[in-house]
Amino acid sequence: MKQAMILAAGLGTRLKPLTDTMPKALVPVGGVPLLDRNIRKLQSQGYGRFVVNVHHFAQQIVDHVAQQDYAPIVRISDESSQLLDTGGGLKKAAPLFDDDAPILIHNVDILDNVDYGWFARQHEPDEDAVLLVSRRKTKRYLLFDNSMRLMGWTNVETGEVKSPYPWLRQGNHSSLNAFAFSGIHSFSPRLFPLMERFPDKFSIIDFYLSTCHRSRIYGCIKDDLQVLDVGKLDALDQAEEFIKII
Repeated sequence: MKQAMILAAGLGTRLKPLTDTMPKALVPVGGVPLLDRNIRKLQSQGYGRFVVNVHHFAQQIVDHVAQQDYAPIVRISDESSQLLDTGGGLKKAAPLFDDDAPILIHNVDILDNVDYGWFARQHEPDEDAVLLVSRRKTKRYLLFDNSMRLMGWTNVETGEVKSPYPWLRQGNHSSLNAFAFSGIHSFSPRLFPLMERFPDKFSIIDFYLSTCHRSRIYGCIKDDLQVLDVGKLDALDQAEEFIKII
């Protein structure tokens, strides 16, 4: 069974004043809360188990999920006491997943044109994680070798580099391929043991960059990728139009 984690614990500060009274997961786009829109899209593409992490107005999300027809296939990971960031949230939720199937990680405030049946097929059995990337222009890029195996990260504005490889940290990355991360990725439960040495709160990208030399983490390129971050008020109007074309 395909499984997914919807990251819904954020404070939604960029969506104030809406998020003064509700979590961003329940902010409507086209009359449909973001959480429902993402879960139903993934359901239609073969996903049958979901974990949703909660923090800001957590009980509102719990009560909302309980009223939906998809409630039986959703498990809640409660971060009410502390926000754990993307990696820490996944680590805490580990017991709620099936031990074998890859976990699709998706932010609740992201709308996109991804065919998730296709993306699931890109995660080969011997791969530990697959990161969806594109050639979008940005300041921060993930760095891959010619087989699209993750090697590091760079901020082209500041020159900062993160990598477990000393030669790469010295700035010698001209031979590598730079792509922008979409925030969408597929994670194998085989990686959970490597998280044991990490603190309660950490970024999943920092985890990938710390372990890519001893795990098989790859990039998957989608050239026609369209992603809209609905985390800002001015994006809500765009979102109404975006959902008509994806």
